[in-house]
Amino acid sequence: MLGAFTLNTAESLPVGLLERISDSLRVSEAAVGLLVTGYAVTVAVASVPLAHAVRQVPRRQVLVGLLAALVVAGLVAALATSYGLLLAARLLTALAQALFWAVMGPVAVGLFAVEVRGRVVGALSMAGSLALALGVPAGTWLGRQSDWRVPVALLAVLGLVSLVTIAALLPVSPPEKEPAAYGTRPDTRRFRTVLAAGTLSAAGAFAGYTYIVTFLGRVSGFSPGAVNVLLVVFGAACLAGVSLTGALLDRFPRSALTTAVATQTVGLLGLYAAGSHPVAAVVFLVLTGGALGPVFMATQNEMLHCAPGRTDLALAANSGLYNAGIAAGAAVGGLVLSLADVRGAFLAGGVLGVAACAVLLGSFARPRRTVSSYDRKAPVRPVR
Repeated sequence: MLGAFTLNTAESLPVGLLERISDSLRVSEAAVGLLVTGYAVTVAVASVPLAHAVRQVPRRQVLVGLLAALVVAGLVAALATSYGLLLAARLLTALAQALFWAVMGPVAVGLFAVEVRGRVVGALSMAGSLALALGVPAGTWLGRQSDWRVPVALLAVLGLVSLVTIAALLPVSPPEKEPAAYGTRPDTRRFRTVLAAGTLSAAGAFAGYTYIVTFLGRVSGFSPGAVNVLLVVFGAACLAGVSLTGALLDRFPRSALTTAVATQTVGLLGLYAAGSHPVAAVVFLVLTGGALGPVFMATQNEMLHCAPGRTDLALAANSGLYNAGIAAGAAVGGLVLSLADVRGAFLAGGVLGVAACAVLLGSFARPRRTVSSYDRKAPVRPVR
């Protein structure tokens, strides 16, 4: 959980320190923005190849290695005196995150009985969501009170604590014999459906969310101070949604994903249609925030059930495509913004959400496909 919190905070922290980093390194704010965009693209591209490359390495060694990369990257970033060095450190951190969700998910849930794995996924997701609600705001405040390098260095310290704890306490076993190494109900068609729906949903969410500050100011008419408060409300809604969904994942894994995607879609379309009314804007903002975290969490949980082969490779594919969706959604929103106005970005996001809902609902209308002849080459391992 601490590792999830640290990595997710590191991913988004430059957003809050944009001006400070820009002034310190004497580069444009657009160049600093590439520290976030490049991060997402790296995760999208590297997740599956890295997971495949280390598929035979014991999980404790992999986690220690990627957390060591996080610590080194954090220290390099904190000491960086040039933009190029900071960018290199960011890309190293992105490579660590590309592996983290693929490896940590099966390791964490494998420590518990299969009946409560949804709650374990919920706990990891709660820690990740805390990064947006607590980690990034706290890091932003600390960076503005001192120097942007201080919160970056502090994240390296938190990464070191995670590294030492995992190195000392995590059990070691061959990757293929881990309790959650294979899906509990392998289903190739469901696997593809979840990947497609998750990618479309991520694209839809970030087509709008990337420009939420502009929307709340120009369309809803909120002051800059009120917008800051509403961003905290958005983060709190995300935490509440993750907490509620985590409690229900074990009982309703499929319904949880469909409900989260549908709620997010309603929130985006509601902001487009009624966002000019402040009260309605807050309501639909809360719906969007309450669904953002649960969508990714529910797709991760689905991978642990329907993966047709190794769960680490399935989770890597899910994380990679989700990040590809984030990058594509931000690009779509930017394109719409240049052609129309900021409301159009939320309409585009809502349309992508409708497509994700259609993919999920269409899967219920088709007969369930279990393991194919190819899939049976990877046996389903018994779980404790």
